[in-house]
Amino acid sequence: MKAASYPLFTDEYFMNEALKEARKAFEKDEVPVGAVVVCEKRIIARAHNLTETLNDVTAHAEMQAFTAASGYLGGKYLDECTLYVTLEPCVMCAGASFWTRVARIVYGTEDEKRGYSLIIQPLLHPKTTVEGRILEEECRELLKAFFALKRDK
Repeated sequence: MKAASYPLFTDEYFMNEALKEARKAFEKDEVPVGAVVVCEKRIIARAHNLTETLNDVTAHAEMQAFTAASGYLGGKYLDECTLYVTLEPCVMCAGASFWTRVARIVYGTEDEKRGYSLIIQPLLHPKTTVEGRILEEECRELLKAFFALKRDK
């Protein structure tokens, strides 16, 4: 897999790429969460939720992205990488981010029910920095549309 270099290195740009992945999940009737991992201003992994497709509760977008990024880099540590994800990571994904040592997490919208920030005990690696609410409205609206369709069925 060849990584592409992008001229616009903003959080909004990369969050838009994560939103593209979230829309793929939406089309597959998966919870629309998307993620990309960026290293040296290059997207090295793209992923979206696959829990229904794979019948695997651990197949969250972040987990899929971590696996792909580690494979691309040939190592388990992502300490020079940024994870862009459309929804605040859950406790499982925050724990996985701890073990990958990802340098930075940028998320779109908060997860008011299952987000890692609801836990008082720190879950992220001490060197990991976090930026939230990047393209928050777009991320939230995609999730709301998905669950509105689910309620209508």
